[in-house]
Amino acid sequence: MRDVLDPLMSWWAEGKASALATVVATHRSAPRRPGASMLVGPAAEAVGSVSGGCVESAVYDLGQEVLAGARPVLQRYGVSDTDAFAVGLTCGGTLDVFVEKVDPETFPQLGEVAAAVRARRPVAVATVIVGPRERLGRRLVVWPDRVAGGTGSDRLDGILCQDARGLLDAGRTGVLRYGTDGPCRSEDSEDPDVSGDGLEVFVESFAPPPRMIVFGAIDFAAALARMGSFLGYRVTVCDARPVFATADRLSGADEVVVEWPHRYLQAEAEAGRIDGRTVICVLTHDHKFDIPLLQVALRLPDVGFIGAMGSRRTHRDRWNRLMEARLTETELKRLSSPIGLDLGARTPEETAVSIAAEIIALKSGGSGLRLTERTGSIHHGFGR
Repeated sequence: MRDVLDPLMSWWAEGKASALATVVATHRSAPRRPGASMLVGPAAEAVGSVSGGCVESAVYDLGQEVLAGARPVLQRYGVSDTDAFAVGLTCGGTLDVFVEKVDPETFPQLGEVAAAVRARRPVAVATVIVGPRERLGRRLVVWPDRVAGGTGSDRLDGILCQDARGLLDAGRTGVLRYGTDGPCRSEDSEDPDVSGDGLEVFVESFAPPPRMIVFGAIDFAAALARMGSFLGYRVTVCDARPVFATADRLSGADEVVVEWPHRYLQAEAEAGRIDGRTVICVLTHDHKFDIPLLQVALRLPDVGFIGAMGSRRTHRDRWNRLMEARLTETELKRLSSPIGLDLGARTPEETAVSIAAEIIALKSGGSGLRLTERTGSIHHGFGR
């Protein structure tokens, strides 16, 4: 929904209906992740994408049917073995798309949801996509401290609220399966069969963007800040030297902080602003900054990535100093150093791509190899 929020809200505020098509699940290789959305507007406009072009025409037709009065529908798209010209995905995977009408009557909480998303406050929208006709499309909106709406069962709403908050805390989006009145029927499964008894609920989490904290206000940091912002991170650059840590030099960062790196990171951790999605990039390669900082970073219980720039010689020296500081082998193994993948990067911009590539590969389970040298699916982690 985030992809199409502005036009969706514009029509909703005017009391006009639009059809919202959302990818709720993917199996094997698929071009878009769950949550990717497309709109069919009140004047037959098409906005957004669910597959990058493979099935948009068919989804558009479903959207028009829903706007004309058809009930919400869950539709599967994949490769047809019997009809090479059937609507499907050329990549060989399958995706499930839920199409529903959205207007102030069907989604009265949309204004509050949009306000939370724009203010970067966490909110989850849980929508029934499989179940009895009278409950199809009903939704529960979940904030950390309250809920709105409902699925038609108070008992299920109580369970769903806790499950949705769990997904929201982890920044995850996915399908949950329940009995018609509550207890979970099965865990999220690799099985692409969406049929069966009970309810299936798509929970779309709108969590605040993950953080990228870059230490060292050098030219490489400026390039990495732009890259991090492009990838959807909220980027902070921290350096103890005020002459270098300026907004003008680091225009790609969301914030620039003048402070000793280890003090800043310790304060952020104590304030609860560091989590499993946080990326820490140490670019100073100056021991008086690096060693105290990495002692804090490598001992934090929950960080997504910790990397440090430097030559092989710098890495060996840094490693020895950290061992002298009595970091354990397990803690030291969390450090990616030298940071980045071997792309032959030389410029700050190329180096930023190298660092971003390593972060993406580790997060998604990629190998970092050229795709032409691999076999099997080119997409990772799309099965859920």
